[in-house]
Amino acid sequence: MKKLVVLLSLTVILSACSAQASTNKDSNKDDKEKVSQSSEKKQTSSDVYVPNPQLTDDRSLLEIGQAFKDDKGVSSLKAIKKVNETYRIGDVELIIHDVKVIEHTPSYSMIDYFHGFTHEETFDFVKANIEIKNTSDQPVYFSPIAILESSTGEHRDWEADIYLEELNGELAANGSKKGNVGFILDHSDKEVEWVKIFTSDLLNEEQKVTNKAQEITIEF
Repeated sequence: MKKLVVLLSLTVILSACSAQASTNKDSNKDDKEKVSQSSEKKQTSSDVYVPNPQLTDDRSLLEIGQAFKDDKGVSSLKAIKKVNETYRIGDVELIIHDVKVIEHTPSYSMIDYFHGFTHEETFDFVKANIEIKNTSDQPVYFSPIAILESSTGEHRDWEADIYLEELNGELAANGSKKGNVGFILDHSDKEVEWVKIFTSDLLNEEQKVTNKAQEITIEF
């Protein structure tokens, strides 16, 4: 467990460093999102949708077997868990809206991007639609999914995220972010029964640990 805590601490520090270049961009985004979220305790994943440049829009995939095709590829739903739960790590609220297992075949124009993660033409990935909120008046550093494990033996860290929606790193005072995190599965021939999500530790403005990482199990 000590090794896990150390790993998660290092993870959030690394992700915080990588996010420095986008701090101004994130701050502007946070300001806009705070206006739209002013009086709601919880929002659904469809309130505000920003298309991902790499992956197919899966919002319509709500029943196993449903498929959707666009210019980025074809996605088919293999499993879904509508979570809609809020988990608190210190001053941060992590809202997990849903978790899905999706079979995806990227379009020809997207193949080069995914070759950085897999050489399979069709692959499965697990993704979570999430939201994080900083309820304090001080900035913090946090990674909502620092590590993901599955019943099929997968072990992925934040660097393997295929969505790249900048949810790691600095979270502004009273700020929020929302989006998707996803990881390609090597064992697509096996049914995913559960996934474990390990958040990072929560770090304050001086990047000192204020709250330990949390482990969350999602069963399909």
